[in-house]
Amino acid sequence: MGTGRRTGRRDQEATTVPDPSTAGSAPRSLAEALRTRDDAALAALLQARPDLLSPVPGDVTQLATRAGTRASVVRALDRLDRFALQTAEALAVAPDPCPYPELESLLTGRQGTYAEESAARAALPKALGVLRDQALVWGDEDRLRLVRTARELLAPSASRPSPTGLGPTVAEATAGMSPTRIQEIVVAAGLPATHDAVSAVTALTALFTDPERMSALLDEAPAEAHQVLGRLVWGPPYGEVTPNPTPPVRWLRDRGLLLPASARTVVLPREVALHLRGGLAHRSPEPLAPRVPAHREHRPQLVDANAAGQALAALSTVEELVKSWEHTGPPVLRAGGLSVRDLKRAAATLDTTEPSAAFWVELAYAAGLLASDGEADERYAPTPAFDTWCELPPPERWSALAAAWLPATRTAGLVGEQDSKGRTLSVLGPELDRSAAPEIRRRVLELLSELPEGGSPDPDALQARLAWERPPRGTSDLRARLAHWTLTEAEVLGVTGRGALSAFGRALLEHRDPAPLLAPMLPEPVDHVLLQADLTAVAPGPLRRPLGDTLAVLADVESKGGATVYRFTPGSVRRALDAGRTAVDLHAFLAEHSRTPVPQPLSYLIDDVARRHGHLRVGAASSYVRCDDDGMLNEILADKRSAGLGLRRLAPTVLAAQAEPGALLDGLRAMGYAPAAESRTGDVLVTRADAHRTQPRSAPVPVPDGPPAPDATLLRAAVRAIRAGDLAATAVRKEPAAPGAVAPAPGELPRTSAAETLATVQAAALTGSAVWIGYVNADGAASQRVIAPVRVEGGFVTGYDHTADEVRTYPLHRITGVAELAEDQV
Repeated sequence: MGTGRRTGRRDQEATTVPDPSTAGSAPRSLAEALRTRDDAALAALLQARPDLLSPVPGDVTQLATRAGTRASVVRALDRLDRFALQTAEALAVAPDPCPYPELESLLTGRQGTYAEESAARAALPKALGVLRDQALVWGDEDRLRLVRTARELLAPSASRPSPTGLGPTVAEATAGMSPTRIQEIVVAAGLPATHDAVSAVTALTALFTDPERMSALLDEAPAEAHQVLGRLVWGPPYGEVTPNPTPPVRWLRDRGLLLPASARTVVLPREVALHLRGGLAHRSPEPLAPRVPAHREHRPQLVDANAAGQALAALSTVEELVKSWEHTGPPVLRAGGLSVRDLKRAAATLDTTEPSAAFWVELAYAAGLLASDGEADERYAPTPAFDTWCELPPPERWSALAAAWLPATRTAGLVGEQDSKGRTLSVLGPELDRSAAPEIRRRVLELLSELPEGGSPDPDALQARLAWERPPRGTSDLRARLAHWTLTEAEVLGVTGRGALSAFGRALLEHRDPAPLLAPMLPEPVDHVLLQADLTAVAPGPLRRPLGDTLAVLADVESKGGATVYRFTPGSVRRALDAGRTAVDLHAFLAEHSRTPVPQPLSYLIDDVARRHGHLRVGAASSYVRCDDDGMLNEILADKRSAGLGLRRLAPTVLAAQAEPGALLDGLRAMGYAPAAESRTGDVLVTRADAHRTQPRSAPVPVPDGPPAPDATLLRAAVRAIRAGDLAATAVRKEPAAPGAVAPAPGELPRTSAAETLATVQAAALTGSAVWIGYVNADGAASQRVIAPVRVEGGFVTGYDHTADEVRTYPLHRITGVAELAEDQV
C-alpha cells in the first residue's frame, strides 16, 4: 500500500522520524511508540479503533496522525469505561509529561484520603494499558503523555470546565496579570519578593504544592474563607464577586488562593484545589465496576413458562397486526412513516397502548413481514415473507422475530419525540435508527445472563453498571433510555420472564437456535373449538393453521388469553361469504371442527346472511348496483342514507353511483344490505386474505455504529501494508552524488530524470542491491517502495518488492524517481 500524498497539519507527536542511533531510547513521538509495537499490538489498535482503517494508513506516521485527529479521539474517548476515562482526565490536568507516581497520586490521593485507595492503585495499570493500547497515551512510565487532542478535549479552559472540576494552574491564571500585582500576592502570601514575574509565579506554585506550608497558610485563614473554598473545591472552580468583596474573599484573593478570571469572576487555582482535595483529581474515583446483584430470584421453570407465554402472545399479536393491513393498509406519509391516526387504529386493533403498538409495528418491519407496496398511492402491506413466516412452526416463527429484534437499530421508543429540526418522529419513519441500540441491547442481556438462573436485576443497579462501562458524555441520556426500553421489549417479546433471562433467551444471546428449547414449553395446537349458544366459539389453545385462518375470517376475536373467544356476527359471516365460502361450506366447517353441537342461532345466522348475500351486485362504472328486484332498488334510492353515494337509475334493474366500488360496498352494508362485488364479466369477486402483498422486499439493514469491525484477514493485510509503507518511508538513503542534487525530505517521493532512473535500476540489478523508488499507479495514487531489481527490459523493471514481500513488475514511466539506500539498509 502506498502512502499517497500527505496533506494537512501534522502533530509533533506523529511526525518525528526515528534516528537509528537512538535505538532503544524512549520514544519521542506517538509514531515512534507505535513503530515499536509488534504486529499483534498494531492489529489490536486497529480492531479497537476501526475508523483508523478507512482508508488503510500508508505508514506508521500516517497512522499516528490519524489517531490524533479530533473525530477519532472523541470516538475513542466515548468507548472508555469510567476509570479509564478518569485516568485520561487526570493526565489532562497533570504536567506534560507526567511520571507514573504523580498520576497514581491524582487517582488515589494522599495517604488515607481515599477509602478505596488500594483498589484504585491495583486498577490503574489496566486502565493505563487500555489507553496505551488505543494510542491515547504514549511514553515510558516516567514520561507519560496524553495525545494532544485528548488533552485539549479534557483539560479545563475558561469556556469549558474540566470533567474533574479543576481550574487552571497558577501560571495559566496569572498569564495576563501585571507583574506588580503578582508581586503583591507573593508578599501577602508570606513569600519574599522576586525580581521578575516568572520567578514570582514559580514561588507561588511551589508554595501551593508544598503540603506543610500550604496547611500553615490555610490555618491563618478566617473560618468564612474555608466555607468559600469549600464551595469551589470540587467545581465549578469559578465564582462571581462584587466590586467590593467580603473580607474572607478579599483575604483569599490577596494571597492568590483565588485569582481573578475577569472583572467580576475569580477562579480557584488547580494547585490549591488539589491540596484541599487531598491530591485527588476526582471527587469519587471509580476503579471497580458496580455489581449487578439479583434483585429477585424465581424458579427457572417459572421464568421459562412465563417467557413462553409471552412468546406465544407475541406471535399472535404480530400476526393479527399484519393481517389487519392485508386488504387496505395505512398510507405512507409524504415524509415517510405512519400517521398518528393510523398508529391509534393499530393500537385499538391490538387492544394495547400506542407505544406498545409502535414496538410491534417496528418489529414486524424489522423482520421483513410488512413494507410499503411502492404503488403510486403508497401503502403499507404484508410482504410475501409473511406468508412463509405463517407456515413455520411457532418456535421457528418466534426465533425469526427475536433474531430480527436483537440487531435492529430502529428504536420504537423514540416515536412521538422530536428530532433536531422540531419534526415529530413517526413509526416506520426515516429518523428512528440509533446505531448504539444493538450494542446496548446485547449488553443488557449479557448482564442478565451473568446472574444466577432465575435472577432478575435491580434496574437502577443495571443502569449504574452500564453508565460505568460507557460513561455518558454531555447531556444525552439515550443509552440509559435504550437500556430501559430493552428490558421492556425483552419482557413482552418473551426473551425474559419476570425480568430474568429465559433458557431460550440465553440461547439467542449465545448465537444458538432457541427454537428447540422453546418448543417443549409451548402448548400443542388444537384442531377444534367449542361452539356456544351465544354466538361465540372458544378455542382452548392455539389453533392449527387452516382452522385458525378460516375461523379468523368467519368470526371476530372478542378476548384473548389462555383461551381465545371468537364471536360470530352478520359482518363476520358476510366476510367469509365474500372470501368465496358458501353457507354449505360454513355449516360443514363448523360441524367438523366443533366438539359441541352447532347451536341453532348460529345456523340461522349463517343461512340468513347467505340468503341476502349477493342479491345486490356492485361493479365499476365508476360503480353501479344491479339487482333483479327493482323494488329493492327503489327502496335504496328513497333511503336518505344513500344520498352521499351519488346514485341514479340507469335501467329498471341498474343504479349508477359516483362513489368508488369499495366505498359503495361499505355504504350499502352500513345501510343493512349485503351486496357482493362482481367482476367485469359479471362473476362474483372472491376476496381472499392474501390478496394484497408487496413485491418481495428484504428486511431493513441495521445502521452500523461507525465503521464495521475489521476481520482477521483485513487486519493482517492492513498491518502488512503499514509495515511496508513504513519501511519505504523510513529507509536511509545515500546522499545524491550529482552536484547540486538535493535528497528528498522525509515523506516526499524521490525525483530523478528518466535517464537517471533507468541507469540506477540497471546498476542495482547488476549489483543485486536494493533501491528506493517513488511510484504512481494507474489510479494516480502515489507510494514509496523498496525494491531489489533483477531484470530491466522493455520499459519495465522486475524485482523483489520488500514493501510487498513479493516479486513485482513496475513500468519505468510510472516511477517518479529512484534513490540508493545506505549500506546498512540494503
